[in-house]
Amino acid sequence: MSAAPLLEVRGLRKHFPLRSGVLQRTHAWVRAVDGVSFDVYPAETLGIVGESGCGKSTLARLILRLIEPDAGSVRFAGEDVRGASADRMKRLRRDMQLVFQDPHASLNPRLTIEDAVAFSLLVHGTSRAEARERARALLGRVGLEARLYGRRYPHELSGGQRQRVNIARALVLDPRLLVLDEPASALDKSVQAQVLNLLADLKAERALTYVFISHDLNVIEYVSSRVLVMYLGEIVETGTADALAQAPKHPYTQALFASAPSLDPDRRLERPPLSGDPPNPIDPPSGCRFRTRCAFAMPRCAETPPALRAVGEAHDVACYLYEREAIVGAPTGCTHSGPGGDSDLRGGQSNEDGTRRDLRESRAGHGTRAPCG
Repeated sequence: MSAAPLLEVRGLRKHFPLRSGVLQRTHAWVRAVDGVSFDVYPAETLGIVGESGCGKSTLARLILRLIEPDAGSVRFAGEDVRGASADRMKRLRRDMQLVFQDPHASLNPRLTIEDAVAFSLLVHGTSRAEARERARALLGRVGLEARLYGRRYPHELSGGQRQRVNIARALVLDPRLLVLDEPASALDKSVQAQVLNLLADLKAERALTYVFISHDLNVIEYVSSRVLVMYLGEIVETGTADALAQAPKHPYTQALFASAPSLDPDRRLERPPLSGDPPNPIDPPSGCRFRTRCAFAMPRCAETPPALRAVGEAHDVACYLYEREAIVGAPTGCTHSGPGGDSDLRGGQSNEDGTRRDLRESRAGHGTRAPCG
């Protein structure tokens, strides 16, 4: 992209201590986010997807410095967020806002929705009269006419209406960046579609930049221009939404797409595309963290974590299966979407007695090969 990034994240890391005993001594660390780096460009939507527990919500809070990172840097519009003073951080947060996952728990039950939206303006020194006027206007924009809803309390609203209040509250300061942490996951599908369409309209109207976090690939594919796939605190693949939907490279990304619900009977899965739970983040596997669930794991996968490498235009993957492809370019005529083809992961055919075993044996005996070509 030609424009300078609005948000730059480099080597971000957060490990949470586990304490026990009378003296509350630390006996282990939960490695929630482990060396994450990416850029977000003005007016784009970066989707972040992964299973529950992969570090997505922790990453959202680190970006806005709601929790302090152990290492790494976050720069917003060229300014160091991590090193900002309390006063400067207060001003920065006018431009960086967060919409939380739970629309009920994130609202003060003692405040009317009009007061909840106006509260941030009062904190930043806006007069009460102006704050109420702007809150009422924004409530109307998100579909909650202040005359009808402004004096109601959160418990008097539906889940979708409460989430609209959260969106209005985040936008009342006219931010440039909105971090949305599972904003539609607690809503039913019809209400979810309304909220997503509202977010799309607001983005176009206000030239907003979104970081959109979700575990739902259908939602991510619908709203995002680029997608970042996380697994156990690390990035395993990143690319445009179209590239990942049409040709996911990493075996984990392929399994996520294969797991997405479909009404097409031809896509019915005979076996789960991905079995087992993610490893314990207290003691993750050595090397590639996905190797314990990967059908294509090689001995070298246990030794050194694979680095993100380009496998196409604006498409990077952290997987040794694509080492040769990253060097010489994507093989001409490659029609399948990753290791073993669509029939292995996206079509749900495990093929354990054929293709997968042959691929593993050939790679173990002859080193890394490109998945196709």
